[in-house]
Amino acid sequence: MTITLNHTIVPAADHRQAARFFASIMGLEELPPVGRNGHFAPVRINEQLTLDFMTVADPVGMHLAFDVDPATFDQILTRLQQAGVPYGSRPTEPDNGRIDHPLCARGLFFVDAARNLYEVMSPA
Repeated sequence: MTITLNHTIVPAADHRQAARFFASIMGLEELPPVGRNGHFAPVRINEQLTLDFMTVADPVGMHLAFDVDPATFDQILTRLQQAGVPYGSRPTEPDNGRIDHPLCARGLFFVDAARNLYEVMSPA
C-alpha cells in the first residue's frame, strides 16, 4: 500500500476562524466541522488531504509549505493583497511585501493568528 497523508492537525486560537482565514486566502473549500462537538474545522487541500484546524489553549505555530502553479500563486497573492494580509519572501520576514523566494521563482510566506507560517511556492 502506498502511504498517503490523510490529514494533519493545525493548532489555532479559534479553529473556525483559522480555517475560514486559510481557506479564503488559499481559495480552498472549508468543510463543515467534524469530530466530537465539532472540534475540528477541516479545509480540503486535495483529494487525499485535509488540514484540520483545532482550537488549543496556547497554540504554537507550525510551518506548512505548498507548491502551486503560477496562476494559483497569482490568485493567492491577489487575495492576500485585497485582504490586507502581510506577506513576505522569507520566513524571518513574512511581512516585507516581496515574493523573491530563495528556493523558487516566486514564493511568499504569511502568518495567521496562531503564528502558523504558511509558505506558497511557484515555479514561475
